[in-house]
Amino acid sequence: MEKRQILHIGLDDTDSTRKGCTTYLAAVLMQKLSKLGVKLLDYPHLIRLNPNVPWKTRGNGALAMKVEFDESIKNRIKEETINLVEEQADLSSKGTNPGIVFIKRDEIPEDIRAFSGKATVSFVTLKEAREIIKKNGGECFGFNNCRGIIGALAAVGSILESDYTYELIAYRTPENYGTKRKVDDASIFSMDQSTQPHTFNNVDYEKKRP
Repeated sequence: MEKRQILHIGLDDTDSTRKGCTTYLAAVLMQKLSKLGVKLLDYPHLIRLNPNVPWKTRGNGALAMKVEFDESIKNRIKEETINLVEEQADLSSKGTNPGIVFIKRDEIPEDIRAFSGKATVSFVTLKEAREIIKKNGGECFGFNNCRGIIGALAAVGSILESDYTYELIAYRTPENYGTKRKVDDASIFSMDQSTQPHTFNNVDYEKKRP
C-alpha cells in the first residue's frame, strides 16, 4: 500500500471581469481529484487578500485546498490541476495571470504563514513568493505574467486559526452565461430575515436591493 501524503494546493487569478470564477474552478478540481482517490482534509479556503491591490479582478480572493493522496498519483494531481486552469481560466483577457502552488507538507511553515499575513494587508512581490516556495521544496506554475502565484501561496499560508465565516455559492449553468439573472429579490430578503444573525451581507437595506 502506498504511503499517504499531504499536499496543499493554491489557486489564484483565473477569472476576468467578463467571466470565470476561481472558486468554481476549485470546485471542479475537487470533483476531478476525488475520482483519483484524493481526499479533501478540510473545506477549501477562500482567502480575501489586500483589497487595495490595483491588479485585482473583483474581490481579490484566492483558493487553497489541503488534500491527502497516494504518492503514486502525485504527478496526476499536478497534471489535472494545470490542465484545468488552462481550460477554465480566461487566459486571453488582459489582467488574467493565473498561478498554481503545490506545497507538500503536513503543516504550513511559518514563513509561508507570514507571507500570507503580509499579503492580506500590504504588497508582496512575485520574487518573494518564488523564493519562499523554493525554500520549502514546493512548486509553482504560472500563466501570462504569473502574478497569480502570489495569491496562490498566500491562500496556502492562511490556515484560519481564529476568525472565519462560511460562504455558500451557487454557479450558473453554461447555457445561462451572459443572460439576465432570474432571482426573486423578495426571497433573498426573506432568507436574510430568517437566518439572522448567522448569515450577513445578503441585502442592502439602505438601497433596498440584494
